[in-house]
Amino acid sequence: MITRYPAPVADPVTLEAHALDLLIQLIRIDTTNPPGGERPAAELCAREFAAAGIPAELLEMAPYRTNVVARLAGSGGGAPLLLAAHLDVVPAAMKDGWRHHPFAAVIDNGYLFGRGTIDMKNMAAMSVATMCALARAGIKPRRDIIFAGVADEEVGCDHGSKFLVEQHPDKVRAEYCLGEVGGFSVNMPGSDRTLYPIQIAEKGICWFVLRARGTAGHGSIPREDNAPARLGAAVARLGKTRLPHRVTPVVERYVAELARAQSRVRGTVLKGLLSPRLASYVLKALPNASMRRVFQAVLANTVSPTVLRAGSKTNVIPATAEAEFDGRTLPGQTAQDLIREVRAALGPEFADLEIEILREHGPSVTEPHASPLFDAIGATLKQHDPQATPIPYMIPGFTDASQWNRLGIRCYGFSPVRFDAKDDVQFGDLYHGVNERISVDGFKWGARVLHDLVKSFCA
Repeated sequence: MITRYPAPVADPVTLEAHALDLLIQLIRIDTTNPPGGERPAAELCAREFAAAGIPAELLEMAPYRTNVVARLAGSGGGAPLLLAAHLDVVPAAMKDGWRHHPFAAVIDNGYLFGRGTIDMKNMAAMSVATMCALARAGIKPRRDIIFAGVADEEVGCDHGSKFLVEQHPDKVRAEYCLGEVGGFSVNMPGSDRTLYPIQIAEKGICWFVLRARGTAGHGSIPREDNAPARLGAAVARLGKTRLPHRVTPVVERYVAELARAQSRVRGTVLKGLLSPRLASYVLKALPNASMRRVFQAVLANTVSPTVLRAGSKTNVIPATAEAEFDGRTLPGQTAQDLIREVRAALGPEFADLEIEILREHGPSVTEPHASPLFDAIGATLKQHDPQATPIPYMIPGFTDASQWNRLGIRCYGFSPVRFDAKDDVQFGDLYHGVNERISVDGFKWGARVLHDLVKSFCA
């Protein structure tokens, strides 16, 4: 389905105020996926574009699984730049321990609380505000600027970026894309520089079921082949096992840049992360658990048990028991490589357990990281933060970049935001976490950075 919006013109507002107002409105639209229901959020973006004189379209693969695409036409002096953000969010509930209702968009002590403030309605709000500001200023970019606010990223992209790439490729085709995850400030102990990771790579996925089979029977008579017991033991083993240490070129560069920002002694210790022999010791010495978990995830293929299923009645031993795992693969690795590592970790004791792959797609890498856009990102960051040091890095998860890459688009994770070091907020803990939040001042700073980057690169 395609809905086209006309393009009337409304009174302008300041960039930062527009972006913050948009973010608050977007947070208050519950787009939890599943089921998604992104249409109201897409319609909001479309109305904002229309008010600034930018035509927008709504495109759907299924009812209410809506994508919005808008284009600020340029003079044809360069290939388009795509600004991309997904409009869906993961589930959140007050019972999980939220300080404020996850869809109330409450500002508390300088932070805006809400599901999607970081992942990633912040980028949607900044992107829409940026394009509207450029249009209202009468700026004619030399290259088209496209915005894609997409559905369904949190459950695999089928109704969103995958649908657009396969059904409407010319509407989103571009040379470069700015999306998630990157552009957030990192203050390293012992360094006076502020690091800004820029995503150039992401791991692939291999979601699979581990299945144990046994003999059904009465719960009063224990059995040696109890399927839930066998499965539980296997899940426990995988949960405690770290798969083989692997160093990819992007992580090697990332660690080298981090080490360069440290004192000589700290830098030397940090480089030990690249050694299979030393990595476990260095990981234990890292200053916080969040950093340790991230490095563990980018230095190996990983599996996390996420769903358990067995039986339906207390006094009946079920014949089967299943566990779903979220598997992630490094660049250069395949789903079958991961399964081989899982089999090796389980050992002969669990050789009879079945493995069924539910979903897979490969890792995504933008190489080389050096490009006019990457250079422009660094230059713009330094204009707004003289201590800024942009560093290319890889995220443990996946994003819509895995789909945009299919069109040959070079993707960078850059949705800028700055956190005050004294707040001790760990960016990685905010993703899919309880009390997801964003610094209001840091968000406004990021909106200005994104605007200036897009303006200088395109106009």
